[in-house]
Amino acid sequence: MSSPVCPPGPYRPAVPDVPRGTPSGGVRRRTFLWALGGSCATGGVQASMGDATTQALLSRGGVVIAFRHALAPGTFDPPGFRLDDCSTQRNLDDEGRAQARRIGQWFQAHGLTPREVWSSPWCRCIDTATLAFGRARSEPALGSPRGGGVSAGDAAAAQRRLRQSLVAASSMPGFAVWVTHMFVLADLTGESAASAGALVLRATSADAVQVLARFEPR
Repeated sequence: MSSPVCPPGPYRPAVPDVPRGTPSGGVRRRTFLWALGGSCATGGVQASMGDATTQALLSRGGVVIAFRHALAPGTFDPPGFRLDDCSTQRNLDDEGRAQARRIGQWFQAHGLTPREVWSSPWCRCIDTATLAFGRARSEPALGSPRGGGVSAGDAAAAQRRLRQSLVAASSMPGFAVWVTHMFVLADLTGESAASAGALVLRATSADAVQVLARFEPR
């Protein structure tokens, strides 16, 4: 049998840039490529399977696709930054804005509309969400646990809220979009993503977050 021919797409399964582990959240990882049938040995074919996997999961519903914000060069925010003043924060550059628009184009091309879009209050996350999906609801629990004087107790409470929200979303029709930060994704799942990358998540309970798929922008 000849190998399937897969046109390139904006998203592809990617080798994680951080070691996979099993944090306190009890993360379990499932690979859907086999369930959907077929396999790809080359980058181009993997890109197509990534598109098919993402589309199938989002079309099926009961998931959250959690994005790391698009490219915002630098590390952390300047001293004394304020959430109510984007000029004091680290923001998207031209490539980051282009990444966010490509996210939206991919969803439009596949006829996928999120039930809701939540974003960290940080401007780079809100901009990513609005450029991609045209809307965003600010959700403090998605905010960076490494900025703004967030205490350990506040960070733990935010994680509990996100886990509870993920459990609720996993029994709802359609899918939700979250736009957040690398540290939030790592604390929630034990994995991270590149700028504008995403993890497709489901949770059967607050301590059983499942990473169903991992995709990176083209």
